[in-house]
Amino acid sequence: MDIRIGITNSPREIAFESSQSAADVEKSVVAALDGGAKFLKLVDNRGTLYIVPTESFGYIEVGSEESRRVGFVA
Repeated sequence: MDIRIGITNSPREIAFESSQSAADVEKSVVAALDGGAKFLKLVDNRGTLYIVPTESFGYIEVGSEESRRVGFVA
């Protein structure tokens, strides 16, 4: 699933693919924001750890869990 995190006061965003489900990512984000955590930690498909300060969130976009079709359609 694709995850994009917009950072305030920055023209770029953090974008990566994760094997976590949309529900798991949502739970992590809500827990970090409601619990007053200073950072959110997410891991991508290759095992890279992303640590993002919660105070800098502009938006968080969680893509669909459907796999993309590759190839020709008959």
